[in-house]
Amino acid sequence: MYVIYISERNLLFDMGRKLLNEELHRLSVAEFKEVDKVPIVVVLDNIRSLSNIGSVFRTADAFCIEGIYLCGITAPPPHREIHKTALSATESVNWKYFRTTEKAVLELRNNGFNILSVEQVDNSLMLNDFVPDKSSKYALIFGNEVKGVEDKIIEISDDCIEIPQWGTKHSLNISVSVGVVLWDIVLKYK
Repeated sequence: MYVIYISERNLLFDMGRKLLNEELHRLSVAEFKEVDKVPIVVVLDNIRSLSNIGSVFRTADAFCIEGIYLCGITAPPPHREIHKTALSATESVNWKYFRTTEKAVLELRNNGFNILSVEQVDNSLMLNDFVPDKSSKYALIFGNEVKGVEDKIIEISDDCIEIPQWGTKHSLNISVSVGVVLWDIVLKYK
């Protein structure tokens, strides 16, 4: 219920009280490991920033996805800088490291995943138009902060998804991109 107080000098919206941590019904790490996951694996293609990597772990935990594949120069846990933004999500979210993104993609394809690069390319599918097949599994590849997804990985992808943007930059931070894409696709799954 919303209560609005209006006076001559201010407008106050009473949205209720902030929930306490124990009211958030958070899963323990053990419970998280056992719960059904959304059949999505995030593939990080040569991500430089340890903070971005940690943020992706935290987002993957929040949306309860199957896992993260760390590729190339993407640093694996444990690392202090990753932990700072992951807030222990490196313990809950399953992850694997691959020397190359191509090896990760081949493993995912062999395990029945549809490979989707998140990149701005000719004929990309806009995220808002993407409708996941709920009987399918998806690998979502996010590229390097400067170079994006490697060209050879785009070539072996099943499709490319693009986040619609209307400003001057047409560029989002990798961790923001992961959050936007996962929120949209997980919502469509649910």
